[in-house]
Amino acid sequence: MRVAFFMNMITVDTLQHIWWQEPSQSAHVRMESPAQGAALGLLDQRLLPAQEVAVRCTSIEAVVRAITSMQVRGAPAIGCTAAYGMVLAFLSSRAVTRSRMLEDLAAAKAQLDAARPTAVNLAWATSRILRAAEQKLVADAAESYAALRDEAHAIMAEDLAMCHAMGRHGAALIPPRGHVLTHCNAGGLAIAGYGTALAPIRNVYEQGRLIHVFVDETRPFMQGARLTAWELQRAGVPLTLITDSMAGYFMRRRDIDCVIVGADRVVANGDIANKIGTYSVAVLAHAHGIPFYVAAPSSTVDFSLPDGDAIPIEQRDPAEVTSLGGQPIAPAGVHAAHPAFDMTPHGLITAIITERGVVYPPFEENLRSMLQVTSDE
Repeated sequence: MRVAFFMNMITVDTLQHIWWQEPSQSAHVRMESPAQGAALGLLDQRLLPAQEVAVRCTSIEAVVRAITSMQVRGAPAIGCTAAYGMVLAFLSSRAVTRSRMLEDLAAAKAQLDAARPTAVNLAWATSRILRAAEQKLVADAAESYAALRDEAHAIMAEDLAMCHAMGRHGAALIPPRGHVLTHCNAGGLAIAGYGTALAPIRNVYEQGRLIHVFVDETRPFMQGARLTAWELQRAGVPLTLITDSMAGYFMRRRDIDCVIVGADRVVANGDIANKIGTYSVAVLAHAHGIPFYVAAPSSTVDFSLPDGDAIPIEQRDPAEVTSLGGQPIAPAGVHAAHPAFDMTPHGLITAIITERGVVYPPFEENLRSMLQVTSDE
């Protein structure tokens, strides 16, 4: 599914897995008469790589289901999806006053934010749409709709631009031999279409430099095996798929030069939350003297939390651990746990790659300086 980026916002040859379908009555929408035909399109990531199936969301409830069921996943992608969910909430509201519409949108934000609590991009995106509504809602509902839709489009376009910038900044960190380990999926499927952790890898490959990616399968949802391997193979990037437990073996053999992962939240001191198993990879990299890099856009940075212990960790259905592809792999009735994320302390992180540049320790000071955020914000 290599297509040009949607609408007329930006033209890029990229992987389009989130798109917006205009309502058939967008020019005549009334708050008391919701537009017909508006929809958010998603590529169902649960079915990859076996099937490429589109999901059509026409309500905020459908968007919440898509996020919680992981039809769409990856912190920036969830943020983009939630932004369009807010637009659907506007279109479905029967509010006839500005104040009531803002109440409906605030309720929609709370509903979307609760869908997956660890990824900070979700609340960041819904907050941005709500602020746009507070500033731009007018009596003409069609004009208000266009303002919110354009804000969601802007979030998508900015996300893609940030990924390309991270690719340029991070490419310089990959050694000449270019043997990189990545965990989970922080490629185009997790973002607007290019990737965070995969952005430097793609940039190096596009330069014609040597690159080889070791892809952790990433149990229990298999995002590495199903999604990262699928993306890299389609792009022509050489890769080796390994089980999560093999990372230490290849590090000890000096087959891995650096690790690059994404993040669902980066907090003030530089601690990160990322897919479960990231902490283990970071410990192994530290033990073997291998640089451990995190690629994250500024929308993933949460200065409101002082350290990683304050990050809420999503607990998912243990059945996702005891079964694989719907097939049981453990004895019936066995107790299982499923924290979806873990926290990696900043002391294990070599640098954080942002769209504005590479941030080195001390992160608490340098993140704010790079992102131009004051201690009062």
